[in-house]
Amino acid sequence: MNSGIKKILVIGGGFAGMTAALQLSRHGFEVDLAEIDAGWRSYGAGISLHGSTLRVLKDLGLIERFLEEGYASDGLAIRGVDDSVIMRIPTPRVAGADIPGSGGIMRPALAGILSAAVRSSSVNVRLGVTFTEFNQDDDGVQVTFNDGSVGRYDLVIGADGLYSAVRARLFENAPKPRFIGQSVWRAVLPKPPEIDTVTMWMGPKLKVGLNGVNRDQVYLFLTEDRETNDFVAPETFVETLRALLERFPSPLIRNIAAELSSENHIIYRPLEQMLLPRPWSKGRVVLIGDAVHATTPHLAAGACIGIEDAMVLAQELGRHNNALSALEAFEARRWERCRMVVENSGRLADIEVKGGSREEHASIMQVSMKTLAEAI
Repeated sequence: MNSGIKKILVIGGGFAGMTAALQLSRHGFEVDLAEIDAGWRSYGAGISLHGSTLRVLKDLGLIERFLEEGYASDGLAIRGVDDSVIMRIPTPRVAGADIPGSGGIMRPALAGILSAAVRSSSVNVRLGVTFTEFNQDDDGVQVTFNDGSVGRYDLVIGADGLYSAVRARLFENAPKPRFIGQSVWRAVLPKPPEIDTVTMWMGPKLKVGLNGVNRDQVYLFLTEDRETNDFVAPETFVETLRALLERFPSPLIRNIAAELSSENHIIYRPLEQMLLPRPWSKGRVVLIGDAVHATTPHLAAGACIGIEDAMVLAQELGRHNNALSALEAFEARRWERCRMVVENSGRLADIEVKGGSREEHASIMQVSMKTLAEAI
C-alpha cells in the first residue's frame, strides 16, 4: 500500500460498490461500506454476463459459486422466424479454457454471492446508512451520515448508481440520465430444451432474447421502442408483454407468450444512459460504476464495467505513491473502455429504433465483444 490511503468509505452496496469494498479490503485497506437500504436487497430478474465479468469473478475467487448458482455457455445465437439459427457470434473464453465465454444469473443471486463475500471479509458494513454531507481538505474527507455519526476518510468512493447523490454533490453541472426511446421487459421462465446459449430474435421495432440463469430457468428480455417515458401499470404487464411477444412469428416465442402469467416475475424498465466526461474524481472523492457510465443493456456490459472499475481502482491505489496519481491512472485505464460500451450500446439502440442496418448491428456487437474480451 503506497498511496498514503488507509481508510476508505464506499457509498453504495450494489455490484460495483461491493466489489470495490471486497477487493480494497483484500489489498489491506480499512473499508467502510455504507448502503442506504437496510435490507441490502437486490431487485430484478436475470442478468447477462460477459466472459470479462466471469474473469473478474474468478479473480475474486467467486467463480465456483457463480457456476453453482448461475448458468454459463458459449456463443450468441441469432434465430430466424422459424427458430433456425441464422448467425452465431462467438464469445471468447477469457476467464480460462475451462470456463464458458458468457453466462447469466438472477440478480439477487449474484448480489447474494458478492454480499456474502463482503460480510466474510474485514469490511465494516453499515446498512440503512448514507452520507448527508462531506467536506474535504488536502488530507482527507469528513463525512456526516444520516444517523448523525461522523467519520474521517482518506478516500471516498461514490458507487451509488444512476441517480448518484455523490455525483450531484461533486459535479453540479454533470449530465442527467437520458431516456433513449426504448424500454426493456424482463421475465423468468422454465428453460426451453432448445435453448443452450444466449439466443436472440430480431424483429421490426422489437428484439427478444433468452439467456439461462440456472440449470432450470432462463430470463427473457425484450426491448420495445417508446417515444415517451410513460408510466406502465403493473397490472397490465402480462397482457402487454404477451401482445409484444405475439408479434414474433417464432413458434418458440409464441409458446412462451401463450403460457405467460404473473408467476413469471415480469419487470418493466425504461432505458436511460449517462456518460460523465472526465474527470471522475475531485480531490479525494471518486465515482465508479453507473454513477459515471450508466449504459443500456444492449451489450449486457453495464454490471461488467462497474465491477471492472472496482478492480482497477484497487490495483491503482495499491501501486501509486499518492492518491492523485492513483485516481488519474484509474481514469486513464477506464475511460475508453467505458465510453465504448456506453456509446456502442447507444448506437445499437439507434439502429433498432430507426430500423437501421442489421449488418451494422451485428458488426458493432462483434467488435464490442472482442474489445470486452481484452485485458482490463
